[in-house]
Amino acid sequence: MTKVLVATVKPFAKEAVNQIKAVFNDAGYECIFLEKYQDNSEFLEAVKDADALIVRSDKVSPEVLDAAKNLKIVVRAGAGYDNIDLEAATAKGVVVMNTPGQNSNAVAELVLGMMVYQARNHFNGTSGRELKGKKIGIHAYGNVGKNVARIAKGFGMEVAAFDPFVPAEAIEADGVEVFKTAEEMYAACDYISLHLPANKHTIQSINYALMSKMKQGATLVNSARKEVVHEDDLLKIFEENSKFAYISDIAPDNRSVIEEKYPDRCFFTPKKMGAQTAEANINAGIAAAKQIIGYIENGDTTFKVN
Repeated sequence: MTKVLVATVKPFAKEAVNQIKAVFNDAGYECIFLEKYQDNSEFLEAVKDADALIVRSDKVSPEVLDAAKNLKIVVRAGAGYDNIDLEAATAKGVVVMNTPGQNSNAVAELVLGMMVYQARNHFNGTSGRELKGKKIGIHAYGNVGKNVARIAKGFGMEVAAFDPFVPAEAIEADGVEVFKTAEEMYAACDYISLHLPANKHTIQSINYALMSKMKQGATLVNSARKEVVHEDDLLKIFEENSKFAYISDIAPDNRSVIEEKYPDRCFFTPKKMGAQTAEANINAGIAAAKQIIGYIENGDTTFKVN
């Protein structure tokens, strides 16, 4: 019998767990859950005889892959997969997949929610600002970016995007203005929303050269990865742009410095919460389960990333 391990320090919602179990039960697979584990040794022990693995933000390191002698496939229930060592997985002959689009609306709603919270001065009783009529620039127009655009339009915002990997015609078809360079977009917008993956091309790419182009009082929103923002340069922008704000679903390493110096100009969620909705849990969990079955039964590699 095919054995699937679902290893999640941050567990799926109860309803998602039940539906994941049901999908695997119907397929005749054994499904084991390792939730809220305290030490990586528990993960290493549990994965030893697993044929397939589902994770969320859990690290799938070379050590984990070495321990998993029977492993054929790992699915990250979510879009980003930088928590999985792709090179090591490929060397072991393990297929790695993600579940693109399943968390997109949840992340996009959080983006706009954080923007409202910051614009209304953290709901502290003072007069704030409205989003209507402001311009938002979306840096990377993937599944999340598209949903941010849709919701931002509902607020009456002007919407623009920069993504050299998406045809301009496809972006314009959504009623979104296209910028040819990131610099031009950063200079033109009141809000910049980041949706970049963390890789060798993007890490620390949101640097002084880009952020210094932003308007006085502009807000940078990060629901992607903390590593894409150059933190030393971020501090320089806080110093130079007296009304600049940074709001993020991934707190920077220099969080304490920013919060101490600029408490009214920042907001960081307690932990990464973009995908933390019941709906996103269910969508991503079920998608991961179905992708495992599709690969084991039919060799379907539609969402393979390695």
